[in-house]
Amino acid sequence: MPIIYDCSQPEELLAGMRLARAAIRRGHLAVIPTDTVYGIAADAFDAKAVANLLEAKGRGRQSPPPVLIPGTAQLEALAASVPDEVRMLAAAFWPGGLTIVLPAQPSLQWDLGDTHGTVALRMPRSTVALDLLAETGPLAVSSANKTGLPAAKTAQEAAEMLGEEIAVYLDAGPSGADYADAGEAGGASTIVDATGLAAGLPVTILRQGVVSAAALRDVLGDRLAGPTP
Repeated sequence: MPIIYDCSQPEELLAGMRLARAAIRRGHLAVIPTDTVYGIAADAFDAKAVANLLEAKGRGRQSPPPVLIPGTAQLEALAASVPDEVRMLAAAFWPGGLTIVLPAQPSLQWDLGDTHGTVALRMPRSTVALDLLAETGPLAVSSANKTGLPAAKTAQEAAEMLGEEIAVYLDAGPSGADYADAGEAGGASTIVDATGLAAGLPVTILRQGVVSAAALRDVLGDRLAGPTP
């Protein structure tokens, strides 16, 4: 069984973060905590590392991973445009459990899979994840599990599924506690498609997760697709 670093212990936090940064720089994978579920993290600009991430999960290029960012400033760098509605969503729900799909900046030198020119961005609400992102820059991160199995809510669950395929495991306790009332959505982030805003199309929900449609409508009003309650 691989070593899991307990981030509640200062010495293990320092060691785990140092090793996670080094692993990601070398193109290896790390399991990190987020506010929703644990995730497998890879350098978003290292195509081989992203491919290894997908392989570890048992997925192909048709399932590109989202990209976690440390702050809203990275929206401008990674998205081709950032409509006002997206800024409103980020102000309301970041850091937190909302993933926003936008047209990707065409000049970016990366390969996340079959994205069709888009990128799914999220700023997580996890001190460990944000501190790591501040050091590494954007990370491709997908839930820490084998495809078809439940997403890991603890580092131990992730290690039992992924084993030695991961270089470093960071443990910050059970994830998803902030979303205990999310019901069947569990700890998954809500994913919305905002790629049509520039053409006058509404935002659509691709996956219902911890951020409810009602909460989204409170921010977007009729700019959110679907019936108004």
